[in-house]
Amino acid sequence: MRRNIILLATAAIAGIAAPAHAKQGDVIVRARAILVAPNEKSSSILPAFPGEKVKVNNSIMPEVDVTYMATDHVGFELIAATTKHNASGKTGTTGTLGKLASTWVLPPTLTAQYHFAPEAKVRPYVGAGVNYTIFYSEKASKALRGAVGQTDVHMSDSFGWAAQAGIDFDITEKIFMNVDVKYIDIDTKTRLTTANAGVQRVKVHLDPLVFGIGIGTRF
Repeated sequence: MRRNIILLATAAIAGIAAPAHAKQGDVIVRARAILVAPNEKSSSILPAFPGEKVKVNNSIMPEVDVTYMATDHVGFELIAATTKHNASGKTGTTGTLGKLASTWVLPPTLTAQYHFAPEAKVRPYVGAGVNYTIFYSEKASKALRGAVGQTDVHMSDSFGWAAQAGIDFDITEKIFMNVDVKYIDIDTKTRLTTANAGVQRVKVHLDPLVFGIGIGTRF
C-alpha cells in the first residue's frame, strides 16, 4: 500500500511539474514587443521630382497574437498590432526637406504554423500565410506643406504574403518566452495632392522584417 501511495504521489508531482505543452484544441496567447524594419524600395516621385525616392523609418510597438492549435503540430496564428512610420526624401529637393509624410499601419496577418516539437521545453516553429495592410491617418509633414502648399496624402491598402519562424521556451508551468521573426510582403501606392505642385505619385515596396520578443501562455 505504501509503495502504491508513493508511486501515485510521484506521478502527481511529475504531472504538476511537467510543462503545459500546447495540444490540439488549445489556444496560445502571446504579448510581444516588435521592431518593424522596412526593406523599402520606391519609384521616383513623379512628375515633379524625377529620380527622387523615399525611405521609411523603423518602428517599435507592442503586439498581441492568438494561435489556435488545430492539431498538436499545426496551429493558426493571427497577429494584431499597429505601427507609425515616417517617409522621408533621400536625395535632391525632397532630401533637403527630410520628413515628407507619416502614416499609421495596421497589418493583420494570418499564418499557418508547423510546430516541430510540441512536447519539448524548447519548441521551434515555422509558418506562412497572408497579410492585408491598412494605411490610415496619413499626414503630410510641415516641411512638405511649407514647400508645396497644402497637401493631402493617400496610401493604398496592400494584400500580400507572409512567412515566419520562431521558438517558444518554457519559463514556468504556464508561462513561456517567445522570439519570432516575420517577413511581410507590403506594397503601396502613395498619392500626394498638393496646392502648388499638382498630384505626385510614388510606389513603395515596404516588405518589412518584423522582429518580436515576448511572453505567452496556453489555455
